[in-house]
Amino acid sequence: MKAPTPVSTYLHSATMVKAGIFLLLRFSPSLDGMAFWNDGLMIVGGFTMLYSAVLALFKTDMKAILAYTTISALGVLTFLIGLGTEAAMTAALVFIFVHATYKATLFLVTGIVDHETKTRDVTQLGGLRKVLMPVAFASVIAALSSAGLPLSFGFIGKDLIYESTLGIPNLGILLTAAALLTNVFLLHAGFVAGIRPFSGKMPEAYGKVHLPSPAMWVPPLLLAALCIVLGVYPALLEGGFVHPALASLGFAEATPHLKLWHGFNTVLLLSGITLALGAAVFFAVRPSHALERRLDSLSRISPKGIYEAGGRMFNLFSLKWTHLFQNGYLRYYVLMILFVLIALLGSRMSGAINLHIKVDNLLELSWYEIAIAVLLILGVTVTVFTRSRLTAVLGLGVVGYAICLFFVFYSAPDLAMTQFTIDTLTVILFVLVLYRLPRYLKLSDLRSRARDWIFATVFGGMITLIALAAVQEGTNRETSEYYAENAYLLAKGKNIVNVILVDFRGTDTMIEITVLAVAALGVFSLLKLRLKKSDDI
Repeated sequence: MKAPTPVSTYLHSATMVKAGIFLLLRFSPSLDGMAFWNDGLMIVGGFTMLYSAVLALFKTDMKAILAYTTISALGVLTFLIGLGTEAAMTAALVFIFVHATYKATLFLVTGIVDHETKTRDVTQLGGLRKVLMPVAFASVIAALSSAGLPLSFGFIGKDLIYESTLGIPNLGILLTAAALLTNVFLLHAGFVAGIRPFSGKMPEAYGKVHLPSPAMWVPPLLLAALCIVLGVYPALLEGGFVHPALASLGFAEATPHLKLWHGFNTVLLLSGITLALGAAVFFAVRPSHALERRLDSLSRISPKGIYEAGGRMFNLFSLKWTHLFQNGYLRYYVLMILFVLIALLGSRMSGAINLHIKVDNLLELSWYEIAIAVLLILGVTVTVFTRSRLTAVLGLGVVGYAICLFFVFYSAPDLAMTQFTIDTLTVILFVLVLYRLPRYLKLSDLRSRARDWIFATVFGGMITLIALAAVQEGTNRETSEYYAENAYLLAKGKNIVNVILVDFRGTDTMIEITVLAVAALGVFSLLKLRLKKSDDI
């Protein structure tokens, strides 16, 4: 509400607030007919247009009145797009121009009144027609257009709205009633902002008010003239705007004929009822600060209050969530990751895995395989139950080397060499890091260790089941056969795995080596880093 009124004219009346309406119109041909689209727009638009029009009844600032009627107008446009019929789209397109002409006029008038009187409070304004006659003339015409008085552009816009709502089967009466009430309240708002400041007796405090430069009051006069010209000759918009716009919305055969008079019918009756009820509300409800404060006292149950309360609750929830899951303990982060994976995998695996292990197809175990398996189990046991970090690292090293031997036993020497290198490097890094850490601390109790054991066992069991299920699934050997046939022919290599890594997938391998080299440089830099006590890391 602090923006200059020429900016408000641009923002509220014409361009910026219509950008969303333009987007809805462009989406409409693709989404029209879907319940979530039409029903959603009708409900949201209908509530917005009626609620905002009611709030405008209680405002005392001219710009606040016009701002709330702008929100209501946007609700009307959304409501019409939700109806989705040819008549509703025609009404929406025409109402865009109707709203732009009268609302831009009223905003410019508000700016002139504020500039000359230093206030926009309608409870303090009156009689300004005596010194601002051209401004008053433009303001009254715009207010009458917003009310839908015959011979004004607003009359045609409101008739099209009623025609579109009456054409909806089953809900026609309800939708028309909502549109009628909205127009009644908008008439009141237009009269309060456009007529009340210029009617009645002028307060003595404004005795020195004078007519400003024509550069200020000529533009609203031109806009007010459009309210009449387009009302008398609405066909001026048909060929250049309405027909092309309807064609782009999928109504290529639409031939709406905009004219001032359509005869005596239900739509004309509704327009008359709107004018009569709106005039009655205007004389019955006078804006006051007491009514405005009473409305403000209900702000907690207003959409704004509910939205802000929801925002505060969301912030509180985010704070609790962050403290729960981002608490600085790595073991909790790992537990959360495992919990999510167990939940996802468990839901997917439930009833989907049927294992059939044929013992007859298993190879006989040799004594050295049994020995390595026992060694692996001992390494895991030592790692879990030892009270020494160094012993735990050595136990993990034993586990890694045992796996390396299994790779060797089952004809995968390249994997064994990779695993051997990685395990050796890992053990060395762990020892270097542990050398810098304090003595072993007991940071978990029996309950925590039992919880960790359950998570580890469940997750490990699920991975085992997945591995077994993957093994028994049939495989497509087309890719492996291609490599087997072409490894020597194309790359002159007999080791298929090496050929894949170096030739067929050479770029990928080079990038992996680059990543490892960068990581190694980072680790080396950290090991060589020597900070002074005054340095802050």
